[in-house]
Amino acid sequence: MKVKKLNTFICILLALNILSNTTFIKAEDRNLNIDAKCAIAIDSKSKAVLYEKNSNMIVPMASTTKIMTALVAMKYGKLDQKFTVSKNAVSIRGSKVGYKRGEKITLKELLYGLMFRSGNDAAITIAEGISGSVENFSKLMNECAWEIGAFNTHFITPHGLDKEFHYCTAYDLAIITSKAKEYKLFNDIVGTKDMAANQCGFTRSYHNINKILTLIPGANGVKTGYTGKAGKCLVTSINVNGHDVIFVVLNCTPRWAETKKMYNYVVKNYTYRKINSKGNKVYEGNVKYGKNKLELYVSHDIVIPCKNNEAYSTKITVSKELKAPLSKNSKIGRIDVFVKGKCVYTDYLVSNSVRSIPYIKRIFSKD
Repeated sequence: MKVKKLNTFICILLALNILSNTTFIKAEDRNLNIDAKCAIAIDSKSKAVLYEKNSNMIVPMASTTKIMTALVAMKYGKLDQKFTVSKNAVSIRGSKVGYKRGEKITLKELLYGLMFRSGNDAAITIAEGISGSVENFSKLMNECAWEIGAFNTHFITPHGLDKEFHYCTAYDLAIITSKAKEYKLFNDIVGTKDMAANQCGFTRSYHNINKILTLIPGANGVKTGYTGKAGKCLVTSINVNGHDVIFVVLNCTPRWAETKKMYNYVVKNYTYRKINSKGNKVYEGNVKYGKNKLELYVSHDIVIPCKNNEAYSTKITVSKELKAPLSKNSKIGRIDVFVKGKCVYTDYLVSNSVRSIPYIKRIFSKD
């Protein structure tokens, strides 16, 4: 209970300080019944939730764990560095690439083995190569999860075999995937069907076992998973009218069909709308001790998926406690987008430079 309260408190702090884009909408549709224990569809960029079922339920997630393994590896590792395959790696059970003990494999090739073949041997080799041990690497995974707001997630291993206290939620897995997709290499890997050894100087060729790449037009990843406790899992990214939508199904036997059902639902029911453009001025007002007015500008293009024919509204929030001087491009204020009274998107606003009046004038200021 204390952990849940702490997580809630930190979520509130993140929202108040506007450290990242945040989505609050809970998108349910009684007309769509997904045969999965947990499911979610989110827009990769805005994090707007398009559909969800038990998306905050804590469950095991099998080899979809490897999305975080890849993210941590890309963040902390050097792609051309070679790691030695250990006894621990070759003796791991479950799906493997088939690396031999003592082989030296570059991190880049290991990432292909990790995501193409769901190699548990690749996962351990990466973990030991970057952090010295699986335990230390798992700590990095948990730190990274915390940093990006995956508060209901905990990692024990880099491969995802069933372990107590190794768990995630569909929502957390979706935002972890969204973060990983910020790396071009990640997208290149998970969206590719085959990689020949001579293309990148690898020790062997790789074939992607993720069938979703051929089942749905526009699919560009991401990862399958299966264990006895987790059941069949699938994280998918599909380009919908130029925007990547992430679909997650956990403990879902018909994972291919149910993912396609969610995809068809999104295509039929959502359109992307540009709410505002980067650089547009949306606020002007006075600041205490300010020599000139405060102006606030949109920091990013705001393009969000809206249900067909649904109206939206925006709200600008600015603290009344601001004082000059203020630097240009300071993250001040917030813009919220609402659909049917629910906040579906939040982003910070950036300021102009606000100079302060001379100190002597402050003494006699009525403010």
